[in-house]
Amino acid sequence: MVPPKLHMLFCLCGCLALVHPFNWHDIEPLTYIQPSAWIQTIQWLLSTASFGHMKIPKGSGPYSVGCTDLMSGYTNQSIFLRLYYPSQDKDGPDTFWIPNKEYFEGLSRVLGSPSFVGKVFNLLYGSKTVPAKWNSPLRTGEKYPLIIFSHGLGAFRTIYSAIGMDLASNGFIVAAVEHRDESASATYYFQDQSAAESSNKSWLYFRSAKAESETLRKEQVRHRGKECSQALSLLLDIDEGKPVKNVLDLQIDLQQLKGSLARNKIAIIGHSFGGSTAIQVLSEDQRFRCGIALDPWMFPVGEEVYSKIPQPLFFINSERFQSAGDIVKLKKFFQPHKERKMIAIRGSVHYNFVDFTFATGKIIGHMLSLKGDVDSKVAMDLINKASLAFLQKYLGLHKNFDQWNSLMDGDNENLIPQVPFDTVTLSPTLQQSLTGTENATLD
Repeated sequence: MVPPKLHMLFCLCGCLALVHPFNWHDIEPLTYIQPSAWIQTIQWLLSTASFGHMKIPKGSGPYSVGCTDLMSGYTNQSIFLRLYYPSQDKDGPDTFWIPNKEYFEGLSRVLGSPSFVGKVFNLLYGSKTVPAKWNSPLRTGEKYPLIIFSHGLGAFRTIYSAIGMDLASNGFIVAAVEHRDESASATYYFQDQSAAESSNKSWLYFRSAKAESETLRKEQVRHRGKECSQALSLLLDIDEGKPVKNVLDLQIDLQQLKGSLARNKIAIIGHSFGGSTAIQVLSEDQRFRCGIALDPWMFPVGEEVYSKIPQPLFFINSERFQSAGDIVKLKKFFQPHKERKMIAIRGSVHYNFVDFTFATGKIIGHMLSLKGDVDSKVAMDLINKASLAFLQKYLGLHKNFDQWNSLMDGDNENLIPQVPFDTVTLSPTLQQSLTGTENATLD
């Protein structure tokens, strides 16, 4: 999900009209005034405000990380993934973070901003890379547990690289799905083989809603769940050696993935709308042995799923996103004889789970709620280590991730234990809100 406060930064762009007045409908702004002082001014403001800026961190584990994209088939019914995996080589080109300018255009649409804003951000961030080696060969000779990852509303497959790379560096294959339900800011597909061969992309942009539609969001979460299951089936087919064509025609041999998966060690992880997607998937597909919901958006979660998830489930929340109503919903998952864990990261915000938290410095990051009071690197480290501990325990891995078992119970100065929902452990704001909800229910 993209922060509404990003509009604050876009207001910088609005100052353009004071110096270079033009009609949005008559001209292309960048063509009209490029190169211009206002673009340089925005770049200067961002760079000046980026004191304390950090790069997207590389993985903490012993494996080097490779990255590639996979699209199976044509039309918008095809499955589109970004894969992070343990690689053979430490050398090679880094991976572009946001590889197409249309994704920036999609972000501007999510925010309801003029299209030229997307062009500005493409100029600022279009060449940014992440420390994963593009199309590097898979490190063979080992079977890896598999993670299917689901992105948030208005997001897309590439902007959770800090999580994907860390898991891959610790010996996982991670498949970040790009959803085709119009919940991504943008995604693309090819109509047919000739379109793919000529790289004639068909773009599908975010579907906005003037008011949240429960029917729409529940339809989308079911669609997303099916895409995650289809992604799993696709990767299991490749693992079995079945021929699968990557219509992106990248210079990487998918056959090297044959026999690479630990087929009984599969989990689902998702953030925000992806968190509710992870919950949906667990209720429908028993091939997933456990799941992690990162600050899940509970609005689209249906009542029918609460009793339908036998697998272990771990909620890792920010301190400031979940409402009292969300907490009431989360409580329903804690049923007898079911493995459930829940923690929150003290001083964190919803976007501490997304790469955007590393894309700006402290000043802009706090203004836009991309950063919380907790250091972004500290927050991401806690997210990843707690996840690794959970995955080792419930996937039956023989690693050393159990050294972080205490994090699952919130045993850290930067964590808030949120089980068994004792309001003393919650933030004061949430305590007050939750108490009000309970009293209203009693009335």
